[in-house]
Amino acid sequence: MKRNVIVSQSGGPTPVINNSLRGVIDMCRSYDDIGTVYAGWHGVEGILTEDLLDLSSQPEEEIALLRTTPTAGSVGSCRYKLRKENAGDFERVIEVMRAHNVGYLFYIGGNDSMDTANKIAELAAGRGLDLVATGVPKTIDNDVGDSEFKLIDHTPGYGSVAKYWATAVQNANEENAGSCPSDPVLVLQAMGRKIGYIPAAARLADPHREMPLLIYMTESGLTLPEIAEDINNLLVRRGRAVVVVSEGLDVGGIGELKDSFGHTQFSASQMTVSQIVVNYLNANGLKARGSARGQVPGTDQRGNINTASVADLDEAYILGQKAVEIAVRSGGGYMSTVLREDVPYYSVRYDKVPLGLVANSERSFPAAWLNEARNDVTDDFIRYAKPLIGNDWVTVPLADGIMRFARFKPLFAEKKLPAYIPVGYRK
Repeated sequence: MKRNVIVSQSGGPTPVINNSLRGVIDMCRSYDDIGTVYAGWHGVEGILTEDLLDLSSQPEEEIALLRTTPTAGSVGSCRYKLRKENAGDFERVIEVMRAHNVGYLFYIGGNDSMDTANKIAELAAGRGLDLVATGVPKTIDNDVGDSEFKLIDHTPGYGSVAKYWATAVQNANEENAGSCPSDPVLVLQAMGRKIGYIPAAARLADPHREMPLLIYMTESGLTLPEIAEDINNLLVRRGRAVVVVSEGLDVGGIGELKDSFGHTQFSASQMTVSQIVVNYLNANGLKARGSARGQVPGTDQRGNINTASVADLDEAYILGQKAVEIAVRSGGGYMSTVLREDVPYYSVRYDKVPLGLVANSERSFPAAWLNEARNDVTDDFIRYAKPLIGNDWVTVPLADGIMRFARFKPLFAEKKLPAYIPVGYRK
């Protein structure tokens, strides 16, 4: 008897997340014993509410368009956390899986998502449900896995946000070069709550270090006066400065808010790090005529398909395919992974790692990749990250002059269970 599939997405989306989804869908079609592929509508929330979008019945054209459809609008994502103390939610997930003859669960996400997939698999086994749960890695922060890069070399999504910042800094440098007589300092704020991979990618815009560029990540650990001194010293030497700061840089309280995972939502905070740095520089004076200005790109960083990395798109697709292969051949409890080969050129292989190892680990930014002044990254980081942004531009289909994204028909599975209100909704 064929067993059905649920694929679910969680957390902040990426420009390439839908290509992992496409990889799962396409690979499932190649196995005769796999039946209908459903998507949990807005992640695990859709599983809890039994809103299961039928992906197997969608037009082929729309599935193909997932390659260049950014973020998670096609099937939705969520920030709903399955908490161990909320046993009712876990029981509901199992009930939905059983009611719809689901034998495979694919969870696209980061550390929290891998932990959720692992918990669901363990509970299913305890309830006698034959369910294979497999993870597909995703996060722009590149913090999934370990600091030795043995579990995963990099996560889908990071290469594209790195390319976004390489492109953004190139453009910002041209603007700053033109406007510096009146605006000698331009401060750009990059995503990165606790880890510096995203702001570090700004250096990819200038690997030969020709721009007047400074980078301050959360790991920099510098105070506002130290940062201001750095910038002013650069102004004395070059007359202008392009400064990239992490949203997680410690500049004091900014009225930050938390999501359901406990993660800080800097984009919803009352102030921004960029604005605080700009205000401090202007209040204390610059060693150049004019003033500092700031820019804060928002979710565009994690959703701009035009600056997506083609290499990232390709790897995201293969990791979705690999997850299905792992599930069928090796059973549950694994995440598909990409590992770099130890050769002089960029080459990777695809493998599997236990979900439990990924769920309980968190990568840090290598201290050796910060320069001595803690205001830039080393060449070792450039060698690591440069291949991830690729050498081509993605081609996005157009219709009537605008981008043509995948648009699924609202074909949902018939509900078989009583209505359920997720525990998190009741508070």
